[in-house]
Amino acid sequence: MTAVPAFAAIDWGTTRLRAWLIDSAGVVLAERRGDDGLISARETGFATVLDGHLAAMGAPAGLPVVMCGMVGARQGWLEAPYADVPVPLAAVLEGAAKVPHAGRDIRIVPGVAQRLAEAPDVMRGEETQLAGAGLEGRGRHVVCMPGTHSKWVVVEDGAVTGFGTWPTGELFSVLAAHSILRHSLGEHTAAVSADAPLFRRWCETALGEGGDVMARLFSIRAAGLLQGLGADDAAACLSGLLIGAEIASASRRYRPGGGAVTLVASGPLGVLYGAALGLAGHAIRPVDADAAVRVGLFEAARRNGMVP
Repeated sequence: MTAVPAFAAIDWGTTRLRAWLIDSAGVVLAERRGDDGLISARETGFATVLDGHLAAMGAPAGLPVVMCGMVGARQGWLEAPYADVPVPLAAVLEGAAKVPHAGRDIRIVPGVAQRLAEAPDVMRGEETQLAGAGLEGRGRHVVCMPGTHSKWVVVEDGAVTGFGTWPTGELFSVLAAHSILRHSLGEHTAAVSADAPLFRRWCETALGEGGDVMARLFSIRAAGLLQGLGADDAAACLSGLLIGAEIASASRRYRPGGGAVTLVASGPLGVLYGAALGLAGHAIRPVDADAAVRVGLFEAARRNGMVP
């Protein structure tokens, strides 16, 4: 490694960890990924896991570190207190909590909390992606962030003013493995293509019915029994139904209107959501989620004095 890293950036989730060495211009010099997320790191020790990844990337001693994600949760290394909406994204980054007695400067970006009595919600990690998503400083933006727990966020003039969580990915996993639909989807759930006719058809059904899909779920099982629906097609039906329901519900709540929905996602999931948003009539502005979190962590490092 010929360039000199200014800091290490860590996106530390519940099951996965991503680490980068980044120089003062924002260029990635080294990268590591691992399965030692919060769950396993609590057993091994957060400092031990971090030191192992830094050493494997050749990080110099004392290199500053900025982190986001579940590492800052109550069960994480250090609880980074939530910032309450409405809150400017710049203020969230500047409020990074310092890990004491760490032997180096380690900061954890706080999450964001919505303390409405009728709609309490929290996020950790997505706030950093939002900061790196290239949203214009003025105006209203509706952001879709797919995942196990999909987030829909409203950012107005650079501040998070409201958001909601749709556990679409978790629902898919639970229904596929622990409900009557496991007999339809089979032991190993097939990957779903955005071009699959049944994905699109069932997504359109959910969109057309405004997200009211409870009565449709069992139809997937019935179609297998009565119409010979195969396991791969059943997975496409379930995926289309749940994603369409999420988009219908979130669109009703946040009303993107004529503006484009900013889609922060990576890989096949981003392709599925891009297709589904198109079926819902939304223009999209795609943002790579991996790149967004790196940019957000760079901005957090800059605002906390880690980047010259």
